[in-house]
Amino acid sequence: MSMRIPVAAALVCLSLAACGPQATQEDVEFRVPVTVEEVGVATIEDRIVTTGTLRTREIVTLSVIDTGRLLISDGAAGRYGEGDLVEAGDEIARIVGEDVRLAARIVAVQRAFDAAETDLEAHRALFADGLINQAIVDTKESAYENAKIDLERARYTEDRNRLVTPIDGVILKLARDTDGQILSNGQLVSPGQIVAQVAPIDPLIADVDLVGEDIATVRVGLEARAGYQAFGERTFAGSVIRLAPTVDARTRALRAEVEIDNSERLLRPGMFVEVTIVGERRENVPVIPRRALTERGGQRVVFVLNGQRVELQPVTTGLGDDEFVEIVEGVGTGERVVVRGLETLTDQMFVRVTGG
Repeated sequence: MSMRIPVAAALVCLSLAACGPQATQEDVEFRVPVTVEEVGVATIEDRIVTTGTLRTREIVTLSVIDTGRLLISDGAAGRYGEGDLVEAGDEIARIVGEDVRLAARIVAVQRAFDAAETDLEAHRALFADGLINQAIVDTKESAYENAKIDLERARYTEDRNRLVTPIDGVILKLARDTDGQILSNGQLVSPGQIVAQVAPIDPLIADVDLVGEDIATVRVGLEARAGYQAFGERTFAGSVIRLAPTVDARTRALRAEVEIDNSERLLRPGMFVEVTIVGERRENVPVIPRRALTERGGQRVVFVLNGQRVELQPVTTGLGDDEFVEIVEGVGTGERVVVRGLETLTDQMFVRVTGG
């Protein structure tokens, strides 16, 4: 036999069940997920990053003076080539040919000089013995001086057709024609034609442009580093050695010369490098990740983790780079600050620390 419960009684039972202790629900409080990091200690730098092209400090150009035929000299590994190291006084090439030998006349004038010198000494001996007068000796002395001048001219003519480097360095360019083709020994060359260019490649110079506030920051002597993309994270030490006396009227930039160490000869003139100039460096100072820094009410602040809540803390910052910022006042080492999820945070808000 089925039993029917009145509708009103059923409603009363449901109402009583809902009001029982098992049906009580606590309010669930939403907690913002955040990631935190500790305030650490590091060396921080004020960096000015710019770019420039490497060049040599100086270039010596050796050119043809007298028409003749080219003869490239030999170095330690045979005929000199571009990229070879040379020292001051090394002969890179010489110009030879019948016209050069005729111009030099070195053998003939040497003989004439030797004869004039012998003749002068003989007549001086005769004058000492009282056998000739002073006028004859004067004539011989004049002939000797003329022969000496002729010899010096001939030697100069010969020497100027020996192309000798006055500096230590590397051969940047050697014996190419106007089309860039390499010249072979024996080819005819003309006055003014460039035979070789020699330059030191350690150190190299990077010409960089400074704009805006960087112009007031950079000064001669500041430390610098250069990087080239082919070498990854590796950098080459340097320093600022010169600032231009004027600002470029078109670009409003100030040109700076940065000397870069190239003792390993890995860098080459013409490379486009990134140059970092260190304006100031502070070591072992409290730092936070730059992403932990935000603004509230026009103030720079961080959110410090305190238990399950965060506290808004104004801070005073110092030097900084792309990743970290120095903290002068506000938080100390070991405290944990929010680095992710801080966009909607307010003071004393409950948070949930996550791992990422």
